[in-house]
Amino acid sequence: MTSLKPYLIRSVYEWIVDNDLTPHLLVDATHPNALVPTAFVEDGKIVLNIRPAAVQALFLGNEDIEFNARFSGRPLHVIAPVKSVLAIYAKENGRGMVFDKNDDDEDDDVPPPPPSPIKKSSTRPQLRVVK
Repeated sequence: MTSLKPYLIRSVYEWIVDNDLTPHLLVDATHPNALVPTAFVEDGKIVLNIRPAAVQALFLGNEDIEFNARFSGRPLHVIAPVKSVLAIYAKENGRGMVFDKNDDDEDDDVPPPPPSPIKKSSTRPQLRVVK
């Protein structure tokens, strides 16, 4: 199966925008495929405002999030791999979703737990006509 994370990011983004709030992404800027403005990176992380009025050509893909934006007046094409996204939240109230850095489900080599055994009842169901 494909990763659930990009679908969650898209749905939380839409929910935030539908509520007239400002969506922000918290991104691990140390990811090797991240292309972010390094001048705004703090402690290896960057917060990106992805409000529709703040960015152009926003693409919330399954592998990467891409958009064009201005940083200190200079245009930049930003690429944030989905794996590097640590959170998406509304600036105004902090509501959103935080992702565990080590919780990318496509990287899990651990098989899912076996299904729980179905307990069979020793008695048969009883049906009766009710008038």
